[in-house]
Amino acid sequence: KNGLDWLVASLEFHDTPTILISTSPGSVHAPAQLREILTTMSARLVEAAFVALPLRGRPLDAAGIAADPELSAALASGLARFAAAIAAEPRADR
Repeated sequence: KNGLDWLVASLEFHDTPTILISTSPGSVHAPAQLREILTTMSARLVEAAFVALPLRGRPLDAAGIAADPELSAALASGLARFAAAIAAEPRADR
């Protein structure tokens, strides 16, 4: 939240490709509210890349997520879609 507070007035954030990674797929309201906030901040949401990782109740760190085949595959897939979307839609300032 603090990071978003700092970015809200930033000209650099406008049209920045953005991915959401949810660690609580059962949550409906928080991701919807975050999408609304990021849209208001003029982020370029890459919806096809959004990832939901079911981590609730699983005390995993980054290494544990990477070691879990299902979680690491979902994350890798989302990041690949994110990278492809960025490459496919070059921005005017590049």
